[in-house]
Amino acid sequence: MRAIQFAEYGPPSVLRIVDVPQPHAGLGEIRIAVRASSVSPGEVRSRSGAMREVLETAFPVLTGYEAAGVVDEVGVGVSGVHAGDEVFGATSPTRRGANADHVVLTTWTRKPSTWTWEEASGAMGAVETSFRVLDRLVVAAGDTVLVQGAAGGTGTVAVQLAAVRGATVIGTARERNHGFLRSLGAEPTTYGPGLVERVRALAPSGVDAVVDCAGGALADLVAVAGDPARVVTVADVTAAAHGVHLSHTSPGMPLGPADPPAIYGLAIAVELAERGRLRIPVAGVFPLADAAAAHTLSETGHARGKIALLH
Repeated sequence: MRAIQFAEYGPPSVLRIVDVPQPHAGLGEIRIAVRASSVSPGEVRSRSGAMREVLETAFPVLTGYEAAGVVDEVGVGVSGVHAGDEVFGATSPTRRGANADHVVLTTWTRKPSTWTWEEASGAMGAVETSFRVLDRLVVAAGDTVLVQGAAGGTGTVAVQLAAVRGATVIGTARERNHGFLRSLGAEPTTYGPGLVERVRALAPSGVDAVVDCAGGALADLVAVAGDPARVVTVADVTAAAHGVHLSHTSPGMPLGPADPPAIYGLAIAVELAERGRLRIPVAGVFPLADAAAAHTLSETGHARGKIALLH
């Protein structure tokens, strides 16, 4: 089967489409025929070598954590899903290989009829991450939440889920994305110098929680929140130096303790999607063979939503 692989760190051009044996579902797993898969910023940083100090890599590496498709193998011990079902989910972080014709999923749920394959392919990580961070910050009705990097793949979902909880949401993005953020339920502002003053003007009574999906501005975000305990980042490895929690789910990484994954959020997300209350914005769709172009778009840092590979 076809799969995307890299055998060395480097630019997107190190990615190759190769022929590898098909995987098979083991205990508690399912296999899908992939219809679309996702390209995540974390995967892009891993390929570039930016994560080499915190993430062990044994070359060659098959890429991709998330995918959506049709179940064609059900492992021992799995119930509630059958061959032919349409699902989305993720594979093991140590296995990867979702950017391929077939992938084994360790976490999954049914695909909402309201989502395209492209939308579903990148939903799992953004949904789980958003629920996990909003839970840690105890975001509830009446709170004011700042989402830094609100137009990105995770930020767009965090904005919507915070709004569903009844929070007032402020989101940072480039000015050209401000109308888009309003359509998701956020009051937009720009990032960069002057952020603290701009947010205070929008929220004179203060901000209760900050979700950082972009990185690089933790000092300002702590100033906005007034307390580092009210800031959680999923993107900035300098978090500890600012007293901020870096939320991740990978035990053994030298970035602080892993948080328990918020898998329960997937079922809620499906219900919200079916009611038209949760969108998964897609910034770009590329054929599987154009994975390098997808990585190049991600590296710009300006992708409005998720990036998908169509199989």
